[in-house]
Amino acid sequence: MSGYASEPHPIPVGIGDRVKHYRPPRWLRNGHVQSVWPTLFRRVNLAEPEQEIVRTADDDELYLDWYRQGNNRLAIICHGLEGNSRRPYVRGLARALLRTGWDVLAWNFRSCGGVMNQQPRFYHSGATGDLDRVIGHALKQDYRALTLSGFSMGGNLSLLYLGQKSSSLDSRIRGAVTFSVPCDLAGSAGMLALPSRRIYMQRFLKDLYPKMAEKALRFPDLIDVSGFDSIHNFHDFDDRYTAPLHGFRDAQDYWAQCSALGHLKDVQVPALIVNALDDPFLSRACYPEDRDILGHYVTLESPKWGGHVGFVEHARDGYYWSERRAVAFMDSVMR
Repeated sequence: MSGYASEPHPIPVGIGDRVKHYRPPRWLRNGHVQSVWPTLFRRVNLAEPEQEIVRTADDDELYLDWYRQGNNRLAIICHGLEGNSRRPYVRGLARALLRTGWDVLAWNFRSCGGVMNQQPRFYHSGATGDLDRVIGHALKQDYRALTLSGFSMGGNLSLLYLGQKSSSLDSRIRGAVTFSVPCDLAGSAGMLALPSRRIYMQRFLKDLYPKMAEKALRFPDLIDVSGFDSIHNFHDFDDRYTAPLHGFRDAQDYWAQCSALGHLKDVQVPALIVNALDDPFLSRACYPEDRDILGHYVTLESPKWGGHVGFVEHARDGYYWSERRAVAFMDSVMR
């Protein structure tokens, strides 16, 4: 535990007093640059977490990373599509939260984190049952307060969960902060199908193919990867794999049921969505302003810059603006 506390340059507890607007250097005022820079160049020094495996009701496994310091409040972090609990954006937020008095639990969706899961199904944007399993397990650790944090797909998952559980949410769950949230799944799939976004789509498909190939070997009667190179976008992939493996009629049905957008009004705890206006992944519907859509508890912030899971900040303490904003929001929720 001392490995977490010994990191240099702690974030001041009163960081919220100086988090106002995100204004990156001029050369970072481009959504594509923001989206790829952290992946290529960011490294976050953080002590190794305590690992745990949690069983699911359908006899599968979820891999968890714990960062414990003996605090009585816990932040759960959900990563994005084809991410994992060790990605720089997850570790960066974990480091910031550890500095400000939180324990942290970062978890891996099924098939993520370097270990293939046991069942034919894997993960998707609406797999709130797995998030519920993680939360239930965490709350058995006697934490007095818990918050959710989510990036991209993990943000949609967190908000969808809060909307679905509005009438039965554990009172210890105080709120959520989310970044770069594709809360309109159909619209975001359409954005990533554009020729100008081909580089992102190709990367996702390149990462997904080995997983589907391994599953095809394990479950040849259910999964076939012949002709995978004819898949060019998420409509093709979700129609062929995500929807049938997880009980949806087709891609459109999956997107309709699992988009958080229609559930935001049901959220009953403070929740923040930070979606940059230059995010190349997000459709116009991912920037809801109407209170009839947002409800009473969800707030949308739309910085002019930030890209997709970017919000890069070249600060001497090593933190990104998104981490400062998350800490400030969580502190306000706890107050």
